[in-house]
Amino acid sequence: MKLIVGLGNPGKAYDQTRHNVGFMTIDQWLEKRKQPMTFSPRFNAFIATMNVSSEKVIVIKPTTYMNLSGEAIRKTMAYHKIPIEDLLVVVDDVNLDTGRLRLRETGGHGGHNGLRNIIGILKDDAFKRIRIGVGNNTSLPLDRYVLAKFSNDEKPVIQKAIEKASEAIERFVTNDAFTDIMTSYNTQT
Repeated sequence: MKLIVGLGNPGKAYDQTRHNVGFMTIDQWLEKRKQPMTFSPRFNAFIATMNVSSEKVIVIKPTTYMNLSGEAIRKTMAYHKIPIEDLLVVVDDVNLDTGRLRLRETGGHGGHNGLRNIIGILKDDAFKRIRIGVGNNTSLPLDRYVLAKFSNDEKPVIQKAIEKASEAIERFVTNDAFTDIMTSYNTQT
């Protein structure tokens, strides 16, 4: 069983913002599979469940806001008995150029409060992640920058990154070796 998590903030005010590329990626991947999500109060998340290659796959978008995502993930993992090595988190990264992907099997939070919360709640950082670069405009405070929408010039770049991240998710759920997936997407420019 696998758990795919897109990080973001719920609500229209945060739609299409840099901090929500995790949500945007999950939406695109599920749209290709024609798989709807429903809200689950039990998990504090929108959730979709499906079988892919005879394996159960659970997809969530926590509704606890970015910085408190860990609790929704912990509840989902505990209920479905999902081991940490089968968790994949999709998240924005201000330390990467807009549109650049960085996949990792483990690692720290890199200053990202959503990842910090997940690591703190799970007491483990050995989960897979897809980081999607959103750049960093130093003329704005970081909190305002990540909650801003993409510029018209950035939109096609970020859309291409979301498509690549969606492809990486597909490979993960169809049991490609994650090291092979990392090699494919970490070396792309």
